[in-house]
Amino acid sequence: MPDADELVANALAAVRGTDVRQAERQLDQLMVGTGAADGTTAVDAALLRRLVRGLGRLWPRGWQPVDVDRITSRRLDARAARLVRAAMAAQRRDQAEPVPAWWDDQLRELAATEADGSVLAGWASREGLDRADALRAAVDTLALVESLPPIAVLRPPPGTSGAALPRTAGTARSGSPMLDRVRALLAKAESTTFPAEAEALTGKAQELIARHSIDEALLAVGSERGDLPGGVRLSTDAPYAGAKALLVQEVAAANRCEAVWSDDLGFATVLGWPADLVAVELLYTSLLVQATAAMLRGRAERRPGSGRRTKVWDESFLNAFALRIGERLRTATEAATTAADQAAAETAGAERLLPVLAARGEAVRERLDTLFPGVTRHRLSVRDAEGWSSGTSAADRASLDVGGARKPRQVPGRPDPR
Repeated sequence: MPDADELVANALAAVRGTDVRQAERQLDQLMVGTGAADGTTAVDAALLRRLVRGLGRLWPRGWQPVDVDRITSRRLDARAARLVRAAMAAQRRDQAEPVPAWWDDQLRELAATEADGSVLAGWASREGLDRADALRAAVDTLALVESLPPIAVLRPPPGTSGAALPRTAGTARSGSPMLDRVRALLAKAESTTFPAEAEALTGKAQELIARHSIDEALLAVGSERGDLPGGVRLSTDAPYAGAKALLVQEVAAANRCEAVWSDDLGFATVLGWPADLVAVELLYTSLLVQATAAMLRGRAERRPGSGRRTKVWDESFLNAFALRIGERLRTATEAATTAADQAAAETAGAERLLPVLAARGEAVRERLDTLFPGVTRHRLSVRDAEGWSSGTSAADRASLDVGGARKPRQVPGRPDPR
């Protein structure tokens, strides 16, 4: 009989192929095991070893625990994602030092904790799977992990010299009083049933965020740290992945960040400085909730007998909402920046704020060119005039002019006649 590692390799090769019967035969071989008294235990151990090894190869290729968890849920299911979490916890025990604090934070947020005994058997028991289904799911999960392509390395992975830094450019102080105020404002915006109130609360949150970003930029002036702009990845899963990616882009642009959408992998990468990245993540998460609620209200307000499909209308609505909200957020940022620059001119003479912000913006663009040299632009297509108008109105019902800025202009858009 083949040994356990060979049985796993054969099953994996068969699952990757097109011969369904061969795949089932190899899975049956896994069920039988090596023929020894502990044959099934050996198979479980071999599967875990290969899965742990596959995960270890992903970290230097740019993947982080949250990324692997997200794509496993997307391409397989939540059950497979829980197996990956268990394997990541097992891998953490023998992971090469140094391991950065943010890595353990991600594992903790995913509840990736190592269980006693066999990882595979424990996972199968918790999921209520018989052995055949558990082996099939485990082999599918392994095939996915080993097939993932390299992506941009946003932070030094465990085992590298950069991982030993106590704080990197991809992180920020997430527990500051200002961010607590922002979270409170956004929570109110999400819970209110009045669109005008939600828009005003979001505008105030952006104003606070812009001021915080400026304070961080001024603190960094003269610093001897050699940090590069960092990055975060935000989910843009279906439905309406393109509209979600557009919302990421608009929020990122309003906060001096750059965004790149990886449609096939289901996420957008945002590059920027620490405080700005925290802001983008907070705002995107909240605005996605608000946009969805506004879309559902807009559906109810559609005139009877509308000929367009709901999906096409929804997509146009969300695209218009994203563009309008982006314009409002940028208005709030510009107002805060102008006020801060005037204050800086009065107190620091020739030391003005705008050159500092310009230099930081250029550093973000250089980071974009380094990590994504082949990036292309995607053209927005609007296919429903009613949905576009409704989405613009939903984002335009209340002013975000928290600083008394000018009235925003109409977002241009021409519906696709298809």
